[in-house]
Amino acid sequence: MSDSQSKLVLSIPQGITTATSLGIEGLARHYSPGSGKHFTGRKLFVELAIKDQKPDFEYLDDGGWRNAEADSTSALAAANAGNRTKTAISNNAFSCTPIAAYESIFLVKTAGHVVEMEDAGQIHAYNTHDCHDGMSVSEIAAAVGTPENHKRESHLYLVMCPIQLLILSNLTPIEYAWYATHRPGKVFRQVIFSELKSVQSRLAAESRFIDAQQEINSNPDKKTKTIVSGDCINEIPFRAWYGYENNSEGGLYLANHKQIKLWRFPSEIPAAWDRATC
Repeated sequence: MSDSQSKLVLSIPQGITTATSLGIEGLARHYSPGSGKHFTGRKLFVELAIKDQKPDFEYLDDGGWRNAEADSTSALAAANAGNRTKTAISNNAFSCTPIAAYESIFLVKTAGHVVEMEDAGQIHAYNTHDCHDGMSVSEIAAAVGTPENHKRESHLYLVMCPIQLLILSNLTPIEYAWYATHRPGKVFRQVIFSELKSVQSRLAAESRFIDAQQEINSNPDKKTKTIVSGDCINEIPFRAWYGYENNSEGGLYLANHKQIKLWRFPSEIPAAWDRATC
């Protein structure tokens, strides 16, 4: 944990890193629009590792157009000097911040209520990195090193960063994360997503889900089918994620080209947070 009063916090899906003296709950209230019923503002807060008033990690190569470490150190100094918040990185912070820097992840509801996720650690390492457009689902399973399932089931994923997507896929979470961080042309440097329990008709007409399901079912080698591209996290309640309430396999999947990690819901979700408007 941080040895400083101030914290360095990455906001997802906004992709902004902020130094704050308010703490996680204080920052959530500070950014809350004031209502969980009429405004949007659902997000994830990631507390990043800091030591001696600066980031305790190295940012990933960002092309050299900014000095993320120096900007973060300066922002922390401002927060420690009394500023409530000071922006450290104003955009695209998710893709340049290594997942090893994540100390804690919090789910933040629109009105500022927070709950901390539990780090379940690495669930798979990726040792093969050759990927091409024509790969079948079975070939991806072999490349990842997961057992091939004779009966494939489709999965509905909410991708939160680096872009927001709602997709249907014939790939398991471990396989999808490998594909997303390796596929030519559409590769994600890192990706964070969750699996959903059921169709979310508030986001799109039910016919779009039906058509996507038919396309996935009719083509076993169809890897992904995008249903919605845009603001998804604000429209899907946290309780719709796998892993909510019963602590089953599911939660937040976070991956790069080397590994996939899982952050689970707490074994007991606080009643006040559960009751709070999403």
